Amino acid sequence: MVFPPTRRKFLSFLLSVTLIPLSASFGDAESPLPAEVSPGTKLVVADQNQVVQTLLKASGEHDKLAADVSYANFLGGPAILEAFRAGALDLAQVGNAPPIQAHAAGERVLIVGARRTSEADYTLAVRPGLKIERLEDLRGKRIAYGEGTGRQPFVLNALKLAGLTRKDVTLVPLRAADFPDAIRTGQVDVAALNEPHFSRYIRDFAAEGGSALPQSEHDRLPRNLSYLYAHENALNDPDKAAAIREFVVAWSRALLWSRTDSEAWIDAYYVKGQNLKVEDGRTIVASEGTLSFPALSSLIAEQQLSIDLIHEAGDIPKRLDAREEFDLRFDTVAAAATN
Repeated sequence: MVFPPTRRKFLSFLLSVTLIPLSASFGDAESPLPAEVSPGTKLVVADQNQVVQTLLKASGEHDKLAADVSYANFLGGPAILEAFRAGALDLAQVGNAPPIQAHAAGERVLIVGARRTSEADYTLAVRPGLKIERLEDLRGKRIAYGEGTGRQPFVLNALKLAGLTRKDVTLVPLRAADFPDAIRTGQVDVAALNEPHFSRYIRDFAAEGGSALPQSEHDRLPRNLSYLYAHENALNDPDKAAAIREFVVAWSRALLWSRTDSEAWIDAYYVKGQNLKVEDGRTIVASEGTLSFPALSSLIAEQQLSIDLIHEAGDIPKRLDAREEFDLRFDTVAAAATN
């Protein structure tokens, strides 16, 4: 199934889905989580821009995994959700919106790990030839909009902070993969870009007037929050559940390694993997700020705010309960692994 690209079709799709009743959470945080991975256990992990597999392999954490872990590359939550629905994935790293998208579609894909950085999720890139100095200047602009991706609540939060609504701008529905080309070609005035796409855009288009909103405006926006989420079918399998727990630990330690040995990470990913200069990689890593691994239970209220924001914008047909998006058996796995 091709996930609907426009808001109207998206709403019609969700309204046509028979929502599956969800319990308050997948598991009691006090209940035991399987810890032993049987030989031959396989795990398929969704990646974006090859960042997860590069991180795990360059840090050496991949080789420590007992499960046979393979990676499949995607760009954007909707494509990952399609793969989950097709039974092709067990686990994925995403932003804060894809779990909401899955929840609204009645698909049981639950959060098992979280990481936060002290800087904003994305950078609001501005098309060549246009200057925007404040969030309030977004009024009347054409803004790339990726429903079901982390870019969705990011843009909605930017509008809300500016005192604007979607009626004050033109939201242009696009796949996440199309955001970089849309801003380069002027199809949109503003696009929320993540790395390495933003640095590549500035490198290639600064001479033509490509820019971004000032850092002071990004300081007004929510901080970066990324999740690992897993399909219920995998979580119901004791061997796969144990393998997912092991992966959460490895992912968390690999992320810490990327900070303690940042030069090796920059070389492996930004230089060799993304064809950027060492200086660009250093700038990107520095711009991400500090790293932390919050307990899942501490994020429920924050996730509820994102749900409410998307619901108020009319992008999901009913208000959802954020508690239903977490497997609390994994509540402190990432934090414990990094202390």
